[in-house]
Amino acid sequence: MHFLKLKKPLAFFDLETTGTSIAHDRIVEIGIVIAKPDGTLEKKQRYVNPTIPIPAESTAVHGITDEMVADMPNFKQIARSLEQLLQGCDLAGFNILKFDIPLLVEEFLRADVDFDISNRHLLDAQRIFHMMEPRTLTAAYKFYTGGDISELGDKGAHAADVDALATYHVLMKQVERYEGVSITDNQKNVTIPIVNDVKALHDLTFNKIVDLAGRLAYNSKGEVVITFGKHKDRPLEDVLRKEPSYYDWMMNGDFTQDTKRKLTEIKLGMKR
Repeated sequence: MHFLKLKKPLAFFDLETTGTSIAHDRIVEIGIVIAKPDGTLEKKQRYVNPTIPIPAESTAVHGITDEMVADMPNFKQIARSLEQLLQGCDLAGFNILKFDIPLLVEEFLRADVDFDISNRHLLDAQRIFHMMEPRTLTAAYKFYTGGDISELGDKGAHAADVDALATYHVLMKQVERYEGVSITDNQKNVTIPIVNDVKALHDLTFNKIVDLAGRLAYNSKGEVVITFGKHKDRPLEDVLRKEPSYYDWMMNGDFTQDTKRKLTEIKLGMKR
C-alpha cells in the first residue's frame, strides 16, 4: 500500500450536523481516522447531543434523529477529550475548509476549549479532487479506488466514520496518482502541484484564508479585504480607519466567534 509521508499524525475527520450554519448549527456525529507516521490507523466515532432539535431535512441526509442522540454527551462534555485526541495532529478531510473546520472551531470556542489550528497543516482532498477530477466524495472514492463507498461500512455515505475513512483512501490515491504530474492554468503557467509532503499539500489547499468562515481574505497585494456587503473587496484596515463603527457592527452581528477574533486581532495590530 502507498503510504503518505508523515512526520506527525494526520487526523481525517468528518462531521454530521443539524444544518449548514456555522454560527447556529451543531455537531451530531464526528468520525475521525488518525493516520500515523508508521502507517497504522486509529479510528474513532461518536454521536453528540446537539442540544437543539435536528431538522427533518438534516435527518434525511445523515439518518440521525433526536432520539438517537438524546442520551449522548453534548460537545462541551467531550471537548477536552477530543482536543487531547487531536493534540499534535494535522487535520484533513473532504470539503472541510468552508464548513467542517469552521464549525469544529466554533464548537470548541463555545465550549471554552482552546483548539489552535494555526500550527497545524490542513489538507482538503476535495480541493485536489476538484482541481484534477471535479466530482463528489462518493464518485471520488469510486474513481480513485475502483470500489463502492458502501464497502467501508454498512451505513454508507453520510456516516461520519465512513466518510472520514473514504477521504483517507482518496487522499492516498491522489498523491499516488498525481505526484509529479504537471498542470497548465489559464495563463499557460505550468506547475507540478502535488507533492507527497503534508506542508506542500497544506499550502496547495489552504492558501490565502484569514478567517475560517471566509468573511475576510487576502487580495493579490497581500492585504486583508472584506468579502461581502457594501465594502466587498475593500481593504479591512482602510474601512476600519474611515468607518470605525464597522468594527462594532461586525462584533455585534451574526458572525462566527472565529471571524470576530480575527477581526479584533487585525484591529489591534493596525498602525496608529
